[in-house]
Amino acid sequence: MFEHPIKEEILHLIREIETSPLVNQRELSAKLGMSLGKTNYLLKELIKRGLISIRNFYSGDGKLKKTKYILTKRGLEERINLTHHFLKRKETEYNRIKEEWGQLIANNSNKLNNKF
Repeated sequence: MFEHPIKEEILHLIREIETSPLVNQRELSAKLGMSLGKTNYLLKELIKRGLISIRNFYSGDGKLKKTKYILTKRGLEERINLTHHFLKRKETEYNRIKEEWGQLIANNSNKLNNKF
């Protein structure tokens, strides 16, 4: 559904909304380490695709408008898909590094054996 480079950012954004639905865009931006503009863009895309919905309500004397982000059923399914994708990618990366490590150990072992 999303391009590879932003999948991880989308996953982090969805997780943050899921744990803190009353978080505002500035807080999301700071927590996720991305610009406010990018945060705004990604939120709009998630809303447009039906992954999250927005509810506005007033706090106190009706003077302070608050926004609540709600993860939809489709959003939950996408979070599961993105989590699966993320874990598969990390598993592949782990196996590649493990293989490289094994080759380095074998090469260093051969070099030591050749010296003696």
